[in-house]
Amino acid sequence: MNKDQANGALKNIGGKVQQEIGKVTSNKQQQVAGLKNQIVGKAQVVVGDAKAAIKDVQKSASKAMKR
Repeated sequence: MNKDQANGALKNIGGKVQQEIGKVTSNKQQQVAGLKNQIVGKAQVVVGDAKAAIKDVQKSASKAMKR
């Protein structure tokens, strides 16, 4: 797991907590902010996944060239 994947997962979890707090307190702004943070977190996880995939391809290509 790279930094983007970890940070994105944390943002997603934080957003879920924030959204639930907004529901409990009937605070629509808190709910919306929580949803926004979840979206940002999920996007960051996707970026991290893409970076990990690129790194894997680079490693594979490097190994293939050494043969």
